[in-house]
Amino acid sequence: MQINGEQQPMCCPGCRAVATMIVEQGLGDFYNQRTDYNLRPDEREVDSQEFRIYDEPSLLEQFSDREGEQLQLRLLIGGISCAACTWLIETTLKQKNGVLDASLNMAQQRLDVQLNLAKSSASQIMATIAELGYQVKPWHASSLQKQAQDEYRKSLKRLAVAGVGMMQVGMFSIALHAGDIQGISDQYQSLLRYVSLAVTAFIVLYSARGFFESAWRHLVHGTLVMDLPVALAIGLAFGASTLATLNGYGEVYFDSVVMFTFFLLTARFAEQRMRYRDALSWQSAEEALPDAVQVWRDNSWTLTPRQEIRRGHRLLVRTGETLPVDGVVSAGSSDLQEDRFNGESMPRAVGCGDAVFAGTVNVGNAIEVDATGSFAESRLAALQKSIEEARLHKPAAAQLADYIASYFIGAVLLITVSTVLVWMWVDPSRAFWIALSVLVISCPCALSLATPVSLSNATSLLRRWGVAVHGENALESLTQVTHVVFDKTGTLTRGEFAVSEVRLMSDWSIETVLSVAAALQRHSNHPIAKAFDDSIPHPGVSEINYEVGSGVTGYFEGHSLRLGSPSFVTGSVAGAPEIPEGSGYWIGLASGKSLVAWICLADEARPEAQGVLQQLRDAGLSTELLTGDASPSAETLAQDLGFSRFATGFTPDGKLARVAELQSQGARVLMVGDGLNDAPVLQGADVSVAVAGATDLARAHADFVVLSGDLNALLLLRNAALRTRRTVKQNFAWALSYNALGIPLAALGLVPPWAAAIGMSLSSILVVANAGRLRKMKRGS
Repeated sequence: MQINGEQQPMCCPGCRAVATMIVEQGLGDFYNQRTDYNLRPDEREVDSQEFRIYDEPSLLEQFSDREGEQLQLRLLIGGISCAACTWLIETTLKQKNGVLDASLNMAQQRLDVQLNLAKSSASQIMATIAELGYQVKPWHASSLQKQAQDEYRKSLKRLAVAGVGMMQVGMFSIALHAGDIQGISDQYQSLLRYVSLAVTAFIVLYSARGFFESAWRHLVHGTLVMDLPVALAIGLAFGASTLATLNGYGEVYFDSVVMFTFFLLTARFAEQRMRYRDALSWQSAEEALPDAVQVWRDNSWTLTPRQEIRRGHRLLVRTGETLPVDGVVSAGSSDLQEDRFNGESMPRAVGCGDAVFAGTVNVGNAIEVDATGSFAESRLAALQKSIEEARLHKPAAAQLADYIASYFIGAVLLITVSTVLVWMWVDPSRAFWIALSVLVISCPCALSLATPVSLSNATSLLRRWGVAVHGENALESLTQVTHVVFDKTGTLTRGEFAVSEVRLMSDWSIETVLSVAAALQRHSNHPIAKAFDDSIPHPGVSEINYEVGSGVTGYFEGHSLRLGSPSFVTGSVAGAPEIPEGSGYWIGLASGKSLVAWICLADEARPEAQGVLQQLRDAGLSTELLTGDASPSAETLAQDLGFSRFATGFTPDGKLARVAELQSQGARVLMVGDGLNDAPVLQGADVSVAVAGATDLARAHADFVVLSGDLNALLLLRNAALRTRRTVKQNFAWALSYNALGIPLAALGLVPPWAAAIGMSLSSILVVANAGRLRKMKRGS
């Protein structure tokens, strides 16, 4: 059939049906993007009726969240082989009527689909995916865990079979080598060879099968992967040894075949185990959450499903129970085990007013906790989300390694052919086995693992330190930062404003001013809103509208209201009211064209801010303050903290323009911010950090989220990034040096195949082990 203007052969009706659907929907670019190839889809028509069962409400609620007519589906997708599969599924679904969004996490094989139930359904979505040739079923944490466990068991079985076979064939090989020295009868030599052949054949067909399947699937499409030289080495060595056994003369290398298979499987098993460990750790943390919780309702404790817990609910957490959501201790004192988050084995003592988090275990007395939100708003959920987002895109260094590896494989094949030709002229009897050693020793596994295992270990470490990582590329960029730009409110300061003074400019009472201000700010996420007691808002305020970076408007008793910065408020009032002087942060409240009152808010600088800024400057970084606060307190804070440059009264667009100006001058900018108006500049900076309390939009555009709110995390981040870069360089240096030294030695005939197998496997294991040291990095190192 015709694909992108070229006639392409189809292997079966199933592939033709899938390809036809892809082309007809205008998605033919899929075939230009893919880097891997799927197994054949089922040669049967997809019956959408088989998915109708998942539209049943009782079943649907187990793998979805519903809010009105919008449904958020969580699906587990099978058969994904590369990033192009992600692109195809997401693009296809987004073109479907009723689908609002679709996001596929290739690492977890999880697909999140947001749809309008009035226009689409779960069964239609699942049928569409099945028509593309992928397997689909409801996603549960246990499903992914079971899938990972199945892969783990399968890999372990193949490794175990290869290990046992290696020992058996090794014993036979020792006997054969001893016979060559001391003499052995032909019948016993033949018996040992045939038994070795049988054992090795089983290992090749069972343990090494994956190498051949992967190499062939890519080779028929003209793609070279690292499994190709592996499959060639195993296949050629086994084939030559088999011929020698059947013919009764020549050398056999069954021991080299099984050793190579075993050591390569060992290296890959170690990498696979590391890859799944973090994801399963956080999933198991969610599974440990209680299904039902004691909630205070109607003057009694009522057992309530965890999914129904919302902000303001009071929970009873007994000894030994896991906290279901984030909250604040309202009664009692206890100790919480938080090692999953901070790596500390010692429990943390908590009492009234202390923040506590979902997934931690109460190991002391029973406590009462006021929930600050649902589980979806918890720190544990944020960490899980960061894991998913961090794995959506492959880091640039990892892409470079894959790019090098693809050309490296082609070069190895050319070197192998050249080695055969040279040795056929020098010593034909050794040509085959020397070429085999070149194939074995040159496997680029260590090169491909150099970056991803280092970044994975670093992000795992940061999550335990309370830093959510939304993209591993940011760790690379963090080491190149030259300028650090800070927001003020909620970043350098605690962001915990309190009303310190009210200056009336009308006949309104202070109580009325504060209640109206509370009504205007009650739904805002800005740190200023927390200064007002939202339990006493004035009921007469209506039509509230937020002006990002300036203030809020509304109506009260027929008059328009404005609450916000002096420039925002005074622009609408008659005359030119004088802004009060003082060290606090002044905001105004206007009704119609009259100024009602000035409200002074106080906000203290974080105690660690000065030390952190000094250490950043000592490291050669320029620090700069950009804030929307135009009050004198902003300038005072900037001078006290020793900023080399600062600017006050900046709008969100102004902050973004300043960052763009620095970037145009060659600077690499790290933006540290918090709040709704920081979202554009967080996205525009080279690297961005949002501190705890950041709004959802700020979190979505930040590369890192510091969940503890401690600015010392910036130093931890930078140290971790620098250590990670050193580790990546060490791994690259080792992988390239190993191949630069090993390939010539093998080509000169100085490395037998069995030694090449050990060297290749040890190189991969060394890379994984070196990257694993990042997990043991201490906070102060």
